[in-house]
Parts: sequence; structure tokens; C-alpha cells
Amino acid sequence: MKKTFIALAILSMLSGCAVMQSTGALDKTPEVTGQMTNVKKEFDTIPGPATGKPISVAVYSFQDKTGQRRPQANIASLSTAVTQGAETFLIQALQNVGKGQWFDVVERVGIDNLTKERLIIRQMREAYEGKDAKPLMPMQFAGIILEGGIVGYDQSTTSGGIGQRIFGIGKQTQWSTDTVTVSLRAVSVNTGKVLATVTVQKTILSSADSVSALRFFDAGTKAFEAEAGLTINEPGTYAVKATVEMAVVELVKEGQRKGIWDYKPEVKDLPPVTITPAPVSSAPVISSEIKQPVKEEEKTDVVVQPQTSSETKTEAAPSATTEVKKEPVALFGNRQLKDNAFLHSEQDEKSTRKWWVAKGTTLSVLQPGSEGWVRVKTEDGTNRGGWIRIEKIEEVKQ
Repeated sequence: MKKTFIALAILSMLSGCAVMQSTGALDKTPEVTGQMTNVKKEFDTIPGPATGKPISVAVYSFQDKTGQRRPQANIASLSTAVTQGAETFLIQALQNVGKGQWFDVVERVGIDNLTKERLIIRQMREAYEGKDAKPLMPMQFAGIILEGGIVGYDQSTTSGGIGQRIFGIGKQTQWSTDTVTVSLRAVSVNTGKVLATVTVQKTILSSADSVSALRFFDAGTKAFEAEAGLTINEPGTYAVKATVEMAVVELVKEGQRKGIWDYKPEVKDLPPVTITPAPVSSAPVISSEIKQPVKEEEKTDVVVQPQTSSETKTEAAPSATTEVKKEPVALFGNRQLKDNAFLHSEQDEKSTRKWWVAKGTTLSVLQPGSEGWVRVKTEDGTNRGGWIRIEKIEEVKQ
């Protein structure tokens, strides 16, 4: 009996370890092929369009084109592997990307219901008001149609496991990954030309932990056996939603790279200016001129405006000197971006914008340039490089 209680205690401890291990396995952020992992941050902070007006777009459908069924062992499942209503995720992502500055989405998924309701309203108004019936406002049309869908769902792209058993008591862990692929393209209504296309992949993680105990007593005539386990699967619907949001972000960035649209210009901070008054001499000033006293209403305040461009010369008054604080010189090593900024192809603000980088991204300084420029590259796995001003980077905050 004592040995039985000991075996049960060991089994309980291993069960607790299995639960902790399986839940901890899903804390790792799934990697996305060819895309930045910090997508949620980009989704909210990406700059708005340069025109300041949202782009009118329409979504007719965004369907599951995989034909995959939910995987179940030894059962012919009729349930699909991914959601059949992905267009709701796409519409929501279009409305929220860049804090809602990028797109105006017009209703096309339920266009039949919308036109029927408008027809009912028109008929009722004509029946009650006759020729004086007030017409409905015209429907808004879209300049771009967004097409695409869920084009791939690959099951068990990688799988594995590990286990051990000592004196008939042990545990084992198994894991596997699936991959969901989403394609999104923007089509011009005016010309029918495909303006931009992006494809995004995301992994879906699953893990299973189990513990078992098998012991024989009384010279092998009696046996004790117990088993416990836990399986956790990452929700496929959440994975599809996250992948659609990534696709929208990448579509905006792809359109900017191809010149279809551009980001809103950056608002540059004015450099700090310190006004130091000139020393006043204690010696009396003798003048032959008699100065009239100035009335209170005639006194004016002198306002010193800071310079908005490095090319504008500052004319200082004879009684004051202007001191401009200089930015610290960046050294080689890792630095951090102060705010959202662009990486340029050359040491010039008017040169081609190669990449848009989010605030807080870690950058590696590769080469100092001229007139306050440095060449950097991102340390987030994308290795995007270009030139940036020194004042836009700072020490990495711990």
C-alpha cells in the first residue's frame, strides 16, 4: 500500500509538470515567413496616406480556397480546417490599420440585402409622398477592389516529441505545427490592373503532454497503471485573423514601394534654441541725445522664433547670442529608433525612401556618413538597411 501511495504522488507531480510545460510551449510567438514578427505594433503605428484622405475599397469575398478538412484521427470529418467567414476579418483589418486612416470600406459582401432595402425605402416613400418623395443618397463607389483568400493550409509541417520512463514511471511530450497561407491583392476598378499582391504565412502550434505509471507488486501478480495528459492547440481562427492583419500591413507597404500611394510626411521637431543675454556693462553710458519715455501701450514684446531649417541663416541681435544644442555623435553598435522613420538610399532627405521602420526598432550602426548621417540596418531579422539622421536614434533602453 505504501508503494502505491508513493507511485500516486509521483504521478501527480509529473502531471503538474506536464500542464506547465504544455502551456509554456505556446508562449513562443509564431514566426511568419518573410514578414516582420512585430506585426501588431506596425498595424497600429504605420503612417497614414499622404493625401490625408482614406482610400475607398470594396471587398466582395475572401473565401477558403484550400478545401482542407479538420484533422481527426480515424474519422472522416466534415468540418473545415479554417473559417469560412474570413472576409469579416479583412474588413475589420482594413478599417483599423493605421488607426483607421488608410481605407474606407464600402459594403459589397451583403450587396443584395443592401439594394433590396434601398428598393423598399424608395417604394414606400413614393407610395406615401408621391412625386415629391425624397430620393436616397447615391451609394459610394470604390476605386480599388481587394481580392484573394486563404490559399493554403498545410498540416503537420513539422512534428516531434520526447519522453522518458524510469521504473515504469515517466512522461512524454509531443508537438506539431500547421501552416496557414493568405493571399491578398489590390485591383484598380478604373483599369482592371492588379496594383499589388502579397502572400503571408503563419504557423499554428499544437502540443500534447502525458504522464504514465506502470508498476507490478507481489511478485508480478498485481499491477498498478495510471495515465494522464493534456493537449493544447492554437486556435486556427485566431491564426487566420492575425495573418489577414499582416497581409493588410504588407499590402500598404508594397503599394508604397511601388509608388501607388505614399505615407504622410513626417512632422519634424524644431531644434532647441537657447538665448543667452549679452553681459551688461556697469559703466555709465553718456549720450547727447535725449530719449523720450515709452508709454505702456507702445511697448512690444520681442519673440525669438526658432529656425525650421538648417539652411536658414540666423541673424542674432547685437545684445544676444544664439547657442544651438548639438546632437551626440552615434558610435558603432546597437541603437534604438526614437520615432517612426524612413531609411533612405542616400544621405539626403529627398533621396528614395527604402524602408519604413517602427519606433523602438533596434538598429545596428554600420558606417558614419557626412553631415549627421549614418548607415544602419535593422536587427529584427529582416536586415533592412539604409541611411538615417543621427538625431533619430538613441541608446537602447534596458
